[in-house]
Amino acid sequence: MTEAAVQEAPTAASAVPALRTRRVGRRFGGLHALREVDLEVVPGERRAILGPNGAGKTTLFNVIAGDFPPSSGTIELFGHDVTFLPARKRAGLGLARTYQQSRVLAGLTVEDNIYLSILGVEGGHLRMYVSPRRDREMRERARAAAARAAIDHKLADVVSSLSHGENRQLDLAMALAASPRVLMLDEPASGLSRGERVLLTELLLSLDRNITLLLIEHDMDVALRVAERVTMMHDGRVIVEGTPEEIRANELVHDLYLGSGHRAATSS
Repeated sequence: MTEAAVQEAPTAASAVPALRTRRVGRRFGGLHALREVDLEVVPGERRAILGPNGAGKTTLFNVIAGDFPPSSGTIELFGHDVTFLPARKRAGLGLARTYQQSRVLAGLTVEDNIYLSILGVEGGHLRMYVSPRRDREMRERARAAAARAAIDHKLADVVSSLSHGENRQLDLAMALAASPRVLMLDEPASGLSRGERVLLTELLLSLDRNITLLLIEHDMDVALRVAERVTMMHDGRVIVEGTPEEIRANELVHDLYLGSGHRAATSS
């Protein structure tokens, strides 16, 4: 994390949390995917949600985003109880997310995909007519979002021609185009080359501080550089929280996930 990011990190402990979950659980039949998860994220924070496969990270994202309801517990966005609010209404409150697999229309251009993501969030996807003025405004927003995700040089390209890394940038652009207050990214570095991971890290570090960021990521170099706080999950539970430095130094985390490279870097 850069020195500037540290200086700009939120410090108002009394602020209403951007996101709060209380004793959230989710069952799939007899499987407990989440077990009494408590999470509190302040506005503007960068939070990484880490853990091995099967820890419950994506299930937690799905419950927060409204893809399916929790079996128990409550979820709040900026003080509003959204536990059983539909996903589209949570989007209207400023929640945006990406998925492990890109959800794009491969036959359309990059610009059109971003445009449609704006139209969907604003409730215009079923309209037969969009005024020329509104069309221009949304096109401008789409281009601005593409620039923020460093994909603006591909605006006219059909999505099917993009590389995997460019598809990830498009995912980010589509999420940013919705003007989110809370942005949740599910493994954005998955499958990226080293150079693409560096670019992604810089893009995430440059995000507006008005956006609260939650990040699921297996690449520790990306996650621990971007995050200000880290929540580690295992078997559907939160097992430890702390700063990236505390997480690197934690023996349980080291033994379960990080390996000797991160331990050595911490102690050197």
